[in-house]
Amino acid sequence: MPPLPLRSSRSVPLVKSSRSRAFHFFCMVSAFFAWSTLPALAAAPPIGENAYCGKGNVAQFGAKDGPAELPKACYYTALDGTPSPGKQIRVAAKSDLATAIEGAKCGDTLLLAAGASFDVTVLPAKKCDDQHYITVRTDTPDSKLPPEGTRISPAWAGVASLPGRPPFAQPSGGPAKLLATLVARRPEGVSVGDHIRFIGIEWTTPPDANIGRIVTADHGDHVIFDRNWIHPADGSEVGHGLAVISGSHMIAIINSYIGGLNCVARTGKCTDATAIGGGRGDEPISTFKIYNNFLESSGENIMFGGGASTINPTDIEVRRNHLFRPMLWREGEPGYTPAASGHPYIVKNDFELKSAIRVLFEANLLENSWGGFSQSGYSILLTPKNQNTKSGSFVCPLCQVTDVTIRYVRISHAAGGIVMATAVDTAHGDPALAGARWSIHDVVIDALSKKYGGHGTVFEIMNAWPKNALNNVTINHITAFPDPAGIMMTMGNLAQNAPMYGLVFTNNLVTISQYPVWDAIGSSGSCAHADVPVTSIANCFTTYTFSNNALVATPPAFPPSKWPTNNMFPESAKDVGFVNFNNGNGGNYELQPNSPYKNKGTDGKDLGADIVGLNAALANVE
Repeated sequence: MPPLPLRSSRSVPLVKSSRSRAFHFFCMVSAFFAWSTLPALAAAPPIGENAYCGKGNVAQFGAKDGPAELPKACYYTALDGTPSPGKQIRVAAKSDLATAIEGAKCGDTLLLAAGASFDVTVLPAKKCDDQHYITVRTDTPDSKLPPEGTRISPAWAGVASLPGRPPFAQPSGGPAKLLATLVARRPEGVSVGDHIRFIGIEWTTPPDANIGRIVTADHGDHVIFDRNWIHPADGSEVGHGLAVISGSHMIAIINSYIGGLNCVARTGKCTDATAIGGGRGDEPISTFKIYNNFLESSGENIMFGGGASTINPTDIEVRRNHLFRPMLWREGEPGYTPAASGHPYIVKNDFELKSAIRVLFEANLLENSWGGFSQSGYSILLTPKNQNTKSGSFVCPLCQVTDVTIRYVRISHAAGGIVMATAVDTAHGDPALAGARWSIHDVVIDALSKKYGGHGTVFEIMNAWPKNALNNVTINHITAFPDPAGIMMTMGNLAQNAPMYGLVFTNNLVTISQYPVWDAIGSSGSCAHADVPVTSIANCFTTYTFSNNALVATPPAFPPSKWPTNNMFPESAKDVGFVNFNNGNGGNYELQPNSPYKNKGTDGKDLGADIVGLNAALANVE
């Protein structure tokens, strides 16, 4: 697969630009304290499947990234730590797979004929152990499958390409039917058991059945989906690919391809499609690995929370995934292809958390998010939510989104970047429990545009809770470009008796656009004052550090005197010294050696994202 287009040989001229500013001793001390809590990664993150997890499920994430705790539990998914040392048992086409699993012993491998299909509903739990996994796999030999740790594609099921999707890897001899196919015959999805690994499996639905979900890992324990292709039948409206809703523990989806999940506007049977989602219910759920997958859904590619729950999903690792939806699904785009009814698919976000604790979201590529339905096209949402019901009762008072790390990520072609909000479900809603300790660094956000049905805003930060307000948000080493007629950052607080606190915004390199720091609420009593960024930030956050940023092309109406002290104000992108700005759309945002912002971070690094590290982190993710 080709590398991501973050580098270019083209250079742009450099013009001297920065205006130096002094700041008083108190600000210096405050800034030093805030900077001392920032992450100090010396190099790009590792790319291996088990880079943060040793054999025996020994977590190696480290303790914290800035204010955020990192996951405390992990799932070691390599074959050498999840063995099936027993017999190999061939399963004939059209056999009852559940019966075959029931008759197998822990540690056995079931070989399903490549190209054959099996109707499935419920696969039994065997109560096996960590040294005796049951493996269910195609009988295609390993030599003809992608090697362990490598992503599979639909080409291994005989599909050479899919319209509007990026090109994908192919078998050495060209597309061929090398997978076994499991056809979901249960509307709520095929349930899986425990200590089971699926290799080289295609999961799909019958074209004539009302299936809402393809696979469910509810009550699943130690389940690995390795090199699988999960998709609905052509033309079928199926909302969910893999669900981890209640009682799920140690679930991994790795090296796989999930696509085609959709809900149809106005005439459809669902409103919120997800490739991977869940995190609800009354039974604890924890320890998820989502690694090296292509994930596509019209609603959210990944979402945790969003329904009745008395628990929070914990310890979630999401690394090296391509979160995507085709522009063929967007009205007005060349080649737009609506659903069979003639209506568009309901599009929301790429990644959303409504309930989650200790999440690492690292080295992911997010593309194509637009508004026009119930969302305004932001790519990432961190929004702890106490959902309500039609009767007005509330179903998740303990929901929280806490200790979230987002690093070495690229967001492109969206109506907005990242929303961070503690909001209520309706005007009469109740708050959830907490939204706190979020660390965001080494992220590129480009190609934002109002044409995608939003405001082209990089960040929205908002609180509506009368207590437990949003707090401790660190945004560090970001390179970002809002729509030129859009907004760099919006802020708001509907609960003045519960002000937000603990914002750190440092070492960033952002263009300012027409509106710098604006009101997110649009109503009287909000903390944001649209004409004075320093006033808005101080009103919205009782404690904050907003310094050592390069604020590019600041409009004349917002001179340095209207900003917090100790920031830099290059007059244009040319003055920054990017290798290739390319109008903030797919450029190479590495700084030239003579850029005035080279090594100007408080940690000695370049301002903005670590582009070299980001390239390395995202190698072969697309």
